[in-house]
Amino acid sequence: MKVRQISIFIENELGRLYEVTRLLGDNSLNIRALSLADTSDFGIIRLIVNDPVKAHDILKAASFTVGINEVVAVAIPDVPGGLADVLGYIGDNKINIEYMYAFVDDSGKDAVMVFRFDDVDNALAVLTKSPYKVLNEEKVFNI
Repeated sequence: MKVRQISIFIENELGRLYEVTRLLGDNSLNIRALSLADTSDFGIIRLIVNDPVKAHDILKAASFTVGINEVVAVAIPDVPGGLADVLGYIGDNKINIEYMYAFVDDSGKDAVMVFRFDDVDNALAVLTKSPYKVLNEEKVFNI
């Protein structure tokens, strides 16, 4: 149950983030989750949107450097220690995390951790046998 995420490389200049979000909004693309990392020269916006292929094509047509990659979304109890528990499980199973970010689901009971693993297929094989709920793309897009 992989989730497609778009990654956009942008110059670290005034208004560039606005341009991306305005373009998505003007094309009825809803941002479900967002992560932004930057350096002094550029930033990487990672987004989960309701239609990643459409978002990719629109951003590419507007001359943004954009790609689609696969991440895994895992629901974890939104309680103290919930993240530590899932990270312990992942570590015990020797799964390497490249990066992660989170949001809270619509019920408010769970947090959704979005993970990028160095071996997504292995991570999925392990996590689908775990006590944690791996979310499919449709569920994530509709939260």
